[in-house]
Amino acid sequence: MSNAKNIVVTAAAELFGKKDPAAVDRWVAADYTQHSALAADGPDALRQLVAGLGDDFRYDGARVLADGDLVALHGTYHGFGPEPLVGFDLFRVDGDGKLAEHWDALTPRVENTVSGRSQTDGPTEITDPDKTEANRALVTEFAQKVLVGADYSVLTDYISIETYAQHNPEAADGLDGFGAAAAKWAEQGKTLAYAKVHQVVAEGEFVLLQSEGTLGVPVAYYDLFRVQDGKIVEHWDAIAPAPAELPHGNGLF
Repeated sequence: MSNAKNIVVTAAAELFGKKDPAAVDRWVAADYTQHSALAADGPDALRQLVAGLGDDFRYDGARVLADGDLVALHGTYHGFGPEPLVGFDLFRVDGDGKLAEHWDALTPRVENTVSGRSQTDGPTEITDPDKTEANRALVTEFAQKVLVGADYSVLTDYISIETYAQHNPEAADGLDGFGAAAAKWAEQGKTLAYAKVHQVVAEGEFVLLQSEGTLGVPVAYYDLFRVQDGKIVEHWDAIAPAPAELPHGNGLF
């Protein structure tokens, strides 16, 4: 486990597992920069958040990716609100081994998904560490050409036509399933549009994109792709509305 990954996993276990506000002093930088819509800036706001977590609060982790000083967590929060929330947390670890910056996107858990898959199930282990850079390049090019560039004619250059396991709750498996969901959203006035990819976090066969765009309203897109033999074969996501006002001045991205 990379040092940054170890730091984030340990810190998250103490903050959100043990719900220990004192863990903020051990693990969080004094100049902690918050991008979440759910918390104000700085370590004190995080301390208050942790101190306020109820007895029914728990976090079920599904995946952890580390890419240099960035570590992404994918999992489910229970007890943050009336329903479980699935989401991605992205942390930057500074040179002192402290959590220095945080971004996230949370979306309600859906029990009955179109594909029959949950929003977090599927492979979790990193088995292709030597393919990190090739997979990063593939998904980055896919993002620029297809997601931002909206050139769907090259879709099959990047996504497998044999297997595409879908975890977005409104889309069926396969390219046809995603196309049908996008068409349905467009009919509802929610056209899928990506304006900019802000961060790419890659480890082994997993590549996470943090993007800004619109789906009827301004949103943050977090898309996690699994790559196998040079093609994307699986997709998880969280699409979160970008609120008009945040509890800090740092922006969502």
